[in-house]
Amino acid sequence: MEYEIRYKPAFAAIFLTLNPGDRITAEAGAMTSMDGKLTVKTEFSGGFIPGLLKKFFGGESLFVNTFHNQTQQPLTLVLTQSTIGDIVGVDLRGNSLCFQPGAYICHTSGVKLGVRWAGLKSWFSGEGLFKLQVKGQGKVFFGAYGGLTKKRVNGDFVVDTGHLVAYEPTIKMNVGLAGGLLGSMTSGEGFINRLTGTGEIYLQSRSISGLVSYLQPKLR
Repeated sequence: MEYEIRYKPAFAAIFLTLNPGDRITAEAGAMTSMDGKLTVKTEFSGGFIPGLLKKFFGGESLFVNTFHNQTQQPLTLVLTQSTIGDIVGVDLRGNSLCFQPGAYICHTSGVKLGVRWAGLKSWFSGEGLFKLQVKGQGKVFFGAYGGLTKKRVNGDFVVDTGHLVAYEPTIKMNVGLAGGLLGSMTSGEGFINRLTGTGEIYLQSRSISGLVSYLQPKLR
């Protein structure tokens, strides 16, 4: 399989060339165009029960689509995300990543989809009860609203909710108020993610919830 991420960083899209026998699994609705000879199979995301958990508690789609090249020639496929922003591809070598709702786009063979309990605090802050988790051997693609930054955490690090895109499970999240109750409400910061541990995280430069809050008064 060959790929190129074009139109970075604002309108990124993944242009894939699937060689004979190659397959890739993508979030429902991620396909923008494809060669008509590709075979498409729709299935539950990670299985029936994990799919239900991700749909109703994690904000993810219930189904995924697997694109398979069963011909003897290279075929093309273009995938993208619903938000405006950047996309990256990460190689998994037995390690795993957890995603915030809506970040995952697609993965190659050898990568497994699952769910990870995030906790009630995560749900109260609008982040969902469960996180999508990928692990195994292969490549996974995910995107963000705005630009993407990769950072190595070693100790404590604070991220505003809505800006954390992905993180390694060695990082522990504790969602709480930015300060005291009154200070958090008057400062506009509200909830924050307090991260502890050692591992890599990915941050997005913009927040969907921030955009919604900005637009709501103007639409009344």
